[in-house]
Amino acid sequence: MITTAVEPHVATKTHVLVVDDRPEGLLALEAVLGSENLTLIKANSGREALDLALDHDFAVILLDVQMPDMDGFETAHRIRQNSRSKETPIIFITAINKEIRHINKGYEAGAVDYIFKPFEPFILKAKVDIFVELFNLFG
Repeated sequence: MITTAVEPHVATKTHVLVVDDRPEGLLALEAVLGSENLTLIKANSGREALDLALDHDFAVILLDVQMPDMDGFETAHRIRQNSRSKETPIIFITAINKEIRHINKGYEAGAVDYIFKPFEPFILKAKVDIFVELFNLFG
């Protein structure tokens, strides 16, 4: 009888970029999205997010709208100019900028969704999970 060793399936972690200039914002996202299947990569600014988008493939980017120096709209616009990240889904998360003109600006900058703080953890996790699943299927 011949037996063959079967290699155990090694799951790779999917990268998700979370961008917020406020540490408590990053902590809240980490608390909701922390998972053994995800690697959350955190950025404290739009510029840091752009650098990370050049170096990693992300299933989804969660992007704060209001940040100093470079706001989320400009960051998203620049992310879309990068060939590596131009198709990466972006979900804007904001506590302010709830007016329809800001929401439209977010979609024009390339967002696939626009979520208001305080967010419902289950809904945010469900949205991220679907993008992670699509990334893992087609990524």
